[in-house]
Amino acid sequence: MCVWCVYNVCVVYNVMCVYNGVCICLFEAESSTYSYLLADAGSGEAVLIDPVLETQRVFGLKSAISVHSGASADIMLSEGDTIKFGQQSLTVRETPGHTDGCVTFVTGDQTMAFTGDALLIRGCGRTDFQQGCSKKLYESVHQQIFTLPGHCLIYPAHDYKGQTVSSVDEEKKFNPRLTKSLQEFVKIMDNLNLPKPAKIDIAVPANLVCGLHEV
Repeated sequence: MCVWCVYNVCVVYNVMCVYNGVCICLFEAESSTYSYLLADAGSGEAVLIDPVLETQRVFGLKSAISVHSGASADIMLSEGDTIKFGQQSLTVRETPGHTDGCVTFVTGDQTMAFTGDALLIRGCGRTDFQQGCSKKLYESVHQQIFTLPGHCLIYPAHDYKGQTVSSVDEEKKFNPRLTKSLQEFVKIMDNLNLPKPAKIDIAVPANLVCGLHEV
């Protein structure tokens, strides 16, 4: 997951939700990707989570990505790191399994978690490419996301059915994969037989440089 740190934001999109700041959801239809712009209203500082290169080019930013991703960025993130923007903050929770560099960003009050490709709504990221490991993903979700408060809202990086938000309690009860035992989960993931993801040949090289290769 890649984060862009944005300063002095003045462009306003459709507001999705409000915590102690503003959170705006952006959707890129071709890859079914959600990006999230979180802003501190007082300072104008913001972060953009999971930007899509073709549709969300903003200049004068700092990039941040997991130290385990093998990618390059201005800021390398590790477990427990805090990203501050104005009076707001996000805490980094490492959630590998889809890739080694997957992380979940949790707001300071633990009411919102941006789970990237690890935990999706009633699903999870695939584990059949890019350092994927089903056992590691299962443990990441159960130890790093399902331990958050039950009311914590889940915002994934992708959805293919038009769903936008879930909660920790909902996914612990209703996620058809992650409510299974570890052994059952691994078997499910080993037999998904999914087609090649859209834009994967573009996305993987871009992720390695945090989307900076054409900016």
